[in-house]
Amino acid sequence: MTPPVRNPAKGYLLVATGATFFVMNAGVSRAIQGAGVDSMTLTTVRCTGTALVLVGFLLMRGVRLPLPRGWLETISVLGLGISGVALVQWLYFVAIDRLPVGIALLLEYTAPVLVALFARVVYRERVRRRLWLGLALALTGLALVARVWAGLTLDAVGVLAGLGAAVSLAAYFLLGERGVTLQSPLVVLTQAFIVAAVFWNLVRPISALWAADLVDEPNLGGALSHVTTHLWLLFVWMILLGTVVPFLAELSALRHLTATEVTLIGMLEPIGASVLGWSWFKESLSPLQLGGIALVLAGIALAQTARMRRRVEPATPPLVG
Repeated sequence: MTPPVRNPAKGYLLVATGATFFVMNAGVSRAIQGAGVDSMTLTTVRCTGTALVLVGFLLMRGVRLPLPRGWLETISVLGLGISGVALVQWLYFVAIDRLPVGIALLLEYTAPVLVALFARVVYRERVRRRLWLGLALALTGLALVARVWAGLTLDAVGVLAGLGAAVSLAAYFLLGERGVTLQSPLVVLTQAFIVAAVFWNLVRPISALWAADLVDEPNLGGALSHVTTHLWLLFVWMILLGTVVPFLAELSALRHLTATEVTLIGMLEPIGASVLGWSWFKESLSPLQLGGIALVLAGIALAQTARMRRRVEPATPPLVG
């Protein structure tokens, strides 16, 4: 098959599109939680719905979903699905429920720093010295955002959830990086969401959703509190436009950009989430916290480009929002 012609401009547009929909999904997800749907049920619905849509997409394209070959590949698929998809979704929902959406995504996006550290310590990969500067900047920025000198003014459970999401997202990067050397990113993503859907249906079956009034019309909260819509429409938005569309957009971007470029551009998400929190939910950040956000983003950028090993196959894009 002839490889696609690279079009960087199209790649940038696709990543920006994915990041935009991921950020908007944070607002939609918070509106769903405001209607009384708990984080676990919300995660089950998102993973199950997305898995069904991705399987349907593969069937329409005539692509067979292969079974894992051997126990090592089985462990990798299970680890990616449970840690890299199932847990990161739930921890993300817990974080945005308890923290400003910008800070929640900021904590989650420290994952590239963890990936670079893991590559250096465990894989013994050579890294550029900028890794340590990036780590120092990220930690300093997080301290400013959390205002640690004031006794951690942010919700402690929310902060732990955000950091836990970062660990799970780092596992997604590392396991996905290995997975796409054997399968296409779309197949790897579908397998991961199937595992995540099974996991969450065992923990919190999707039948828990029937306790919610799907025809209820909750308001969107904050500056959009005057806007109401059916709860089931919010779920459809979350699955199709908040998950499937941005994931496919960023997967498609990998045909035109490197994985590093996709990930770096995806760092616009915490910035966009901060803007969303300010404009939609009327959240405010002090100038010092805004400076901390800038330091964290700079640290992530340095850490993300610190790995010197060049990949042959692209890694899967970030799983957020």
